[in-house]
Amino acid sequence: MNSMVEQSAICQSEQAHGLPCHRLTLPCGDQLLVAEQGAHVLSWVAQGREQLYLSESNVWDGHSAIRGGVPVCFPQFNQRGDLPKHGFFRNLSWQWVQPELQANAARLTLCLRDSEASRKFWPRAFEVFLHLDLAPGRLQLSLDVRNTDAQDWHFTGALHTYLAVDAIAKVQLTGLHLQPEWDAVADRHGQAASHLQINAEFDRVYAASATPLLLEDAAHQLQITQSASWANTVVWNPGQAKCATLTDMLPQDFERMLCVEAAQVFEPVVVPAGQSWLGWQRLQVL
Repeated sequence: MNSMVEQSAICQSEQAHGLPCHRLTLPCGDQLLVAEQGAHVLSWVAQGREQLYLSESNVWDGHSAIRGGVPVCFPQFNQRGDLPKHGFFRNLSWQWVQPELQANAARLTLCLRDSEASRKFWPRAFEVFLHLDLAPGRLQLSLDVRNTDAQDWHFTGALHTYLAVDAIAKVQLTGLHLQPEWDAVADRHGQAASHLQINAEFDRVYAASATPLLLEDAAHQLQITQSASWANTVVWNPGQAKCATLTDMLPQDFERMLCVEAAQVFEPVVVPAGQSWLGWQRLQVL
């Protein structure tokens, strides 16, 4: 008789970088670490490898923006509006919801509702959930946006994913070929090349592809998929010169990261009163 008991995923609360955090661990060893500040994913370890870049120069004070991991940029992308850069959701503390734990999968959900703190920036009623689904070699982040206001409101934003790479000069990103492209550095419109390679500051917004993207980094491959509800994909690396000016990154950190973001940049999403919107990004180690 087999006396072995099937192991289940576990969730533990802990302090990391001085912040309240929650760690999911699967029996295979894959782990996810998320901070209550901003519902910010700080680490995703899959197949024994850290998949996300996190800066060593962050100010861990509980409200300053965290560089790296996966920031939730909402309800404004970058500086395209009157709110703080990338909105303010990444600076507030979210509440965690009891996780759902299975043998080979786990879901952790964090929630942010309108409050006195949020209304200082944005006079709207809302309820937003970030669902984090962890499975062996796979992470899906789903932003579940609900308008609890009496009137319609709109937003732009992103899941601003910082992927860890071994050497940016050797990285290739495919899957965006011929998609409309806006090069924010040169302020030039065009079409995406078949293979994106990064050899200088790179900041481009693409019309999202209906098919997955493939990030190739030496022997490491990562498939990146996003829901059709996100209109754009953003690819960003500061390059050597700009990285040297960023106080929250080490000067050579541009070599170790590439942002591939599921985003809504140009056209705001309108969420009618009482309605909801869902957008996700899925990362799969191949």
